[in-house]
Amino acid sequence: MKAPKVHIIETGKFKLDGGAMFGVVPKKLWSKLNTPDEDNLCTWSMRCMLVEDGERKILIDTGIGNKQDAKFMSHFHPHGEDDLKGSLKDAGFSVEDITDVLLTHFHFDHVGGAVEIDAAGNLVPTFPNATYWTNEQHYNAAYDPNPREKASFLKENFVPLKEHGVLKYIDINKETLFTDHVNLIFTDGHTDKMMVPIINLGNGHNLVYAADLLPSHCHISMPYVMSYDIRPLDTLREKAALYERVLDGNHTIFFEHDKEMAMAQLTKNDRGRVVLDKSVELLDIL
Repeated sequence: MKAPKVHIIETGKFKLDGGAMFGVVPKKLWSKLNTPDEDNLCTWSMRCMLVEDGERKILIDTGIGNKQDAKFMSHFHPHGEDDLKGSLKDAGFSVEDITDVLLTHFHFDHVGGAVEIDAAGNLVPTFPNATYWTNEQHYNAAYDPNPREKASFLKENFVPLKEHGVLKYIDINKETLFTDHVNLIFTDGHTDKMMVPIINLGNGHNLVYAADLLPSHCHISMPYVMSYDIRPLDTLREKAALYERVLDGNHTIFFEHDKEMAMAQLTKNDRGRVVLDKSVELLDIL
């Protein structure tokens, strides 16, 4: 069975409040990891991944997109030279090439690029030949959101996918095999049934697309949990379970939001705490 190929797809950077991103951790500590600006905003990446698995070309998440109005964008300061379509082109692909779009969850910075506005002003799927994937429990939570997440779930980012008949649900099990090389685990700390893909690279190594379970290397320490998480104690348990899995030397973590470090491996220090081992590049693990 042919091993999958993996491509990093950068879609730009944006800013979020440092306090929101680090939860109960004092600013004196987290500001050493990601320096805030004068408005207490920190810069983060919106880094996606393209997996070629056999004939399938699977895009994992889509960034913030560009269809929101200027007022909305002004809250998040999207910036940088990278964008979704440009990065796909740089990797040798077009939107027509994508067969599957796997959406870890429907927060706007992960799903915004899934839908675009066409020349006639209609909301249409960005990837015309793709099947889009979520799970029913998450769709329902996004469609009828709790007050805590309401501002993050924008219906124009995902309802058109259902209206166009391109959205399908993945069955929820403890683990679900999405393709021969892509396995999914489901977490509930950040939001209901967020999907965390684990890509078997075919060489005894695995790449974990951590999404918002572990958004950056700044969040490796257990107490560093975002205020956006709806069940922070579940996040702690899910991080602990992830660490049990990935400390075997055969796993690399992919950070969706780390402004500089795309991937890293973890280890335990002499105090038994999980810490950063080293930053790695794709060539190191393929």
